[in-house]
Amino acid sequence: MPASEFVTHSSEETIAIGREIAAKLRPPVLVLLKGDLGSGKTTLTKGIISGLGAAREEDVTSPTFNLVHEFRKPIPKGSELGPPPCKVYHVDLYRIENFHDLESLGLEDALSEKAIVIIEWPERFTFRTDWPTIEIRLVHAGGDARRIAIADLSLKNTFQ
Repeated sequence: MPASEFVTHSSEETIAIGREIAAKLRPPVLVLLKGDLGSGKTTLTKGIISGLGAAREEDVTSPTFNLVHEFRKPIPKGSELGPPPCKVYHVDLYRIENFHDLESLGLEDALSEKAIVIIEWPERFTFRTDWPTIEIRLVHAGGDARRIAIADLSLKNTFQ
């Protein structure tokens, strides 16, 4: 299981790591973000989603209250015949308390299409999927510093 570790010292550096991660992601993939409150999960997601070209950094917010945000990379003019743009789902399970709540999110729909699904607080539920899975653990490292550990949990080595 290949793993990478980074230490960032600002939100800007965390976003930059997110952009680097985005450059290596290919759908379908499940990205599991683990870490305490305020550890930088949404900040990292800003970098991933903006790095994928699906939204601007300022348009990516925590889905704590809406629970699921959907983004789609726009089709560039003149390329309508190319492959469809990838959907990106940003999911927050922090407020989900039971399986019924989880079912109401419609995650099965997101997991039925070729998408990138980013899940904050994935430890609240077990996910069974044959999709490549990347686990990213964020830890406070004092002040504005964050330790970001990335592990490819799939056998396909999606993230290298």
